[in-house]
Amino acid sequence: MILTPAQSLLIILVIAAITFGLRATPFILFSRSGKTPKVIEYLGNTLPPAVMGMLIVYCLRNVSVLKTPFGIPELIAVAAVAVLHLWRRNNLLSILGGTACYMVLIQVVFV
Repeated sequence: MILTPAQSLLIILVIAAITFGLRATPFILFSRSGKTPKVIEYLGNTLPPAVMGMLIVYCLRNVSVLKTPFGIPELIAVAAVAVLHLWRRNNLLSILGGTACYMVLIQVVFV
């Protein structure tokens, strides 16, 4: 199905309006009282580690410890992420460092 330029523009405008509304809603809801509700603070503290845990499970779901290379590159990369994060406390550095470590391992070392 081919869209006309007007249809494409309408889709973009609707998506932009929804995105703006979603971004503005917390400011509209919580700006009057000045204090963030306890449930929002709780979610803000617990959801990031929960999401990271889910991402780890998702990334390691297809690792086979029964076939070569027995999950060794993944284990080394996870250890690199943990060491980098404990050392620098920088999420971006941890992610990039772990990804680079894993890519080098599977492209160069465990060929």
